[in-house]
Amino acid sequence: MSAVQRLDLRLEGVTKVYPGVVALNDVSLQIKAGEVVGLLGENGAGKSTLMKILGGLIAPTSGRIILDGQEHCRFDVQQSQQAGIAFVHQELNVFDNMDVAANIFLGREKVRGPLRLTDRKRMNELAQPLLDRVGAQFHSDTPVSTLSLAECQLLEIAKALSMNARLVIMDEPTSSLTLSETNMLLKVIADLKAEGIAVVYISHRLSEVEECVDRAVVLRDGHNVGTLEREDVTHDAMIHMMIGRDLKALYTPPTQMSSKPILSVRNFCIKSKPDRPASFDLMAGEILGVAGLIGAGRTELAEAIFGVGQKLGGEVLIDGEHLNTKSPADAITAGLYLVPEDRKRAGLILDFPTVENITMANLPAFTSHGLVSQKRQIEVAEVQRSSLAIKTHDVCRAANEMSGGNQQKVVLAKWLSMDPKVIIFDEPTRGIDVGAKAEIYSLMRSLADRGVGVMMISSDMEEVIGVSDRIVVMKDGVITGELPRLKFSESNVLNLAVGRVLEEA
Repeated sequence: MSAVQRLDLRLEGVTKVYPGVVALNDVSLQIKAGEVVGLLGENGAGKSTLMKILGGLIAPTSGRIILDGQEHCRFDVQQSQQAGIAFVHQELNVFDNMDVAANIFLGREKVRGPLRLTDRKRMNELAQPLLDRVGAQFHSDTPVSTLSLAECQLLEIAKALSMNARLVIMDEPTSSLTLSETNMLLKVIADLKAEGIAVVYISHRLSEVEECVDRAVVLRDGHNVGTLEREDVTHDAMIHMMIGRDLKALYTPPTQMSSKPILSVRNFCIKSKPDRPASFDLMAGEILGVAGLIGAGRTELAEAIFGVGQKLGGEVLIDGEHLNTKSPADAITAGLYLVPEDRKRAGLILDFPTVENITMANLPAFTSHGLVSQKRQIEVAEVQRSSLAIKTHDVCRAANEMSGGNQQKVVLAKWLSMDPKVIIFDEPTRGIDVGAKAEIYSLMRSLADRGVGVMMISSDMEEVIGVSDRIVVMKDGVITGELPRLKFSESNVLNLAVGRVLEEA
């Protein structure tokens, strides 16, 4: 393994102005070899713009980039790559119809002979040591289609190392990972640091930032509002600097909770776990957290209850009435709604206006004599925009123009414009900044206080423990245990997630 050329990178007075918007205003940042720098800020703070400038995707309006003592007014993509700057994006750039080595050397394939045929043997030989460096348990000829999300993250890091990266920028790298997979990634980051490779770590999961960074740089509204040194990087300090105020504790006790289930699931079997039945109750006015490791069957269970996925057996009751969900229409009619994990793919039509995304699930309510009343649609959408504080000046704008937090509110607005009895949230704050998270939690609690049953599936341990009134834990399609709030702890949740029986207190 060749020694990494030491990095000395500074951005000084970087400003980026778009028509009517100052995305960055006089931002400075220094990154040195072998350090992990957390880059924090709410959505829209300027993090992505700053990283795009480093990657050569956009040019700054003013300012300068100083790399290894040489000054540049901007980078292009080729200069950025030659400088050893590599990205691991939240939305992974892998091709699952190819193997690992082909992905690592995509566009830089090794060739042999006068016909310049692809030298797959040589690519495999070069790829395997890179995989070993990041602790991958798969081989260079493994089909990418067989890899987990965590393994695809390692593949992306190996690809960065293949380009002799001196700086690896990681954007929300753990948003889809379990706790154990996250710990594996944090170990890889520590190994990169030990090799002298710098890391910029962008994440809304502040516990991870607190654990792995040497310092944290905070952006707010395009300004650099300060830096927290290692000893000052705490959860509360980061939040205060990011949003300019303190947040309340996550947990708000329910104002009322019925002792009668509003949703009952009995001996329910999903397609991927045909002989593993799940049973549980959800009370009216309750936030029920559903925890478990990836592969436990949580999302499949939620989708089957809603009528998207296939169920193989069991029953669902809403307010004591049997519900046979052959399609989502049956669930919607009964007042059972799903806010899906992948809001962009399954919860929204991104190119459609916000007003149509909010009203499309209930079009008959806006239809008279076969004609849809756009005026009535806009009235309802405006009510939801106001009540949920959706940040858009025009509900006729496309949903893809919004931040992740506001897109999640649009998905929720779709159901709130109707009459929910039960709402299932699947990974409700994935990729959402800390301020928007607090708003989503508050909305969930207000729903519960109205008597709605709220079921929250989450891989974020802090979220599950901090927001839920009660937790059920799944493993291999079955409920392995239930925790009342007095027994909430990471160890209890993880023990149940791996199938261990808890000792009685």
